[in-house]
Amino acid sequence: MRYCIVLAAALFAFTALGAERTFNFGDYALDQTPSNFVSTVSGQGKPGEWKVILDATPSAMPARDTNAPGMTDQAVIAQVARYAVDQHFPLLILNDDTFNDFTFSTRFKIVGGAMAQMAGIVFRYQNPKNYYVLMASVLDQHFWFFKVVNGQRSERLIGPAVTIAKNEWHEMSVKCEGNRIQCQLDGKPVIPLITDNSFVTGKVGFWTKSDSVSYFVDPKLVYTPRETLAQSLVSDAVQKFSRLEELKMFAVRPGGNGPVVVAAKNEQDMNHSGGTVERDVIQNGKGYFSRDKKAGTVTVTLPLRDRNGDAIAAVAFTMKSFLGETEDTAALKAHMMLKDMQPRVTSLEDLLQ
Repeated sequence: MRYCIVLAAALFAFTALGAERTFNFGDYALDQTPSNFVSTVSGQGKPGEWKVILDATPSAMPARDTNAPGMTDQAVIAQVARYAVDQHFPLLILNDDTFNDFTFSTRFKIVGGAMAQMAGIVFRYQNPKNYYVLMASVLDQHFWFFKVVNGQRSERLIGPAVTIAKNEWHEMSVKCEGNRIQCQLDGKPVIPLITDNSFVTGKVGFWTKSDSVSYFVDPKLVYTPRETLAQSLVSDAVQKFSRLEELKMFAVRPGGNGPVVVAAKNEQDMNHSGGTVERDVIQNGKGYFSRDKKAGTVTVTLPLRDRNGDAIAAVAFTMKSFLGETEDTAALKAHMMLKDMQPRVTSLEDLLQ
């Protein structure tokens, strides 16, 4: 039996604006980096120290009881390393997806730092040398947007002088629609609309500078779902081959523990975990055949390979069976469908983007 899993301790929902993901750091182990985030660094030095800790936070929802406590202990993600080097920017990147159009928001608190006291969000992140940043600074009393391209920060920092109180919770958010970028601090659009064409898609995450100690909580993403290459391959095959009853593609996402459905004919199959068959297909490049006499179908599961010939995904073709169909005839049809997919695949990263 396959069980539906919630990926990366994030909650998924669909809203009128698109898909929504909220992150509860209480679902992760204390004093550890969340498994679906990657700690890296831009500029000089080693990555920061990001871990889940408990901190008193104000409720995100208005209290119905006026006597209810204003603060509660909550799991937050904290950057606690104090590496006092100027061009040192610890990053914590959500590593399991990229986004085109989205709104990304989080509450943040700047706790300490001698050289810098900053906190920010990084978005449309390509790698440690190419990304956008929205950040707040206690010492500079500014709220800024800037970009890093080929390792060089933009000369112009866009944003006003505002009061950023230390040891107090604030909220920042960024909305990207095409090349339009809208930034808010505590619910107010304090930065004018920005138009920039440097990056059209990318990952999101958190940013600090130098020896800043900063906390983040309640991050939320509302985004327009996009069709990955994996889903495009599946959709094209379903349209072309009418005898397909089901079509599922399994792969191991970055940071994942095993194969899950990353593309499917039926949306309700998405993110279901794979089993020993799918794992063996990916690990050893084997093919499998099974027959469901009651349903009148056969399933052939084959490896999808990258440019180097390594298996990176398992594709399960479930087809209507006919009288006298053999494993060989079913495998031949599945191989023909796989042959249509294979030339478009170069890497696992491309497959999932």
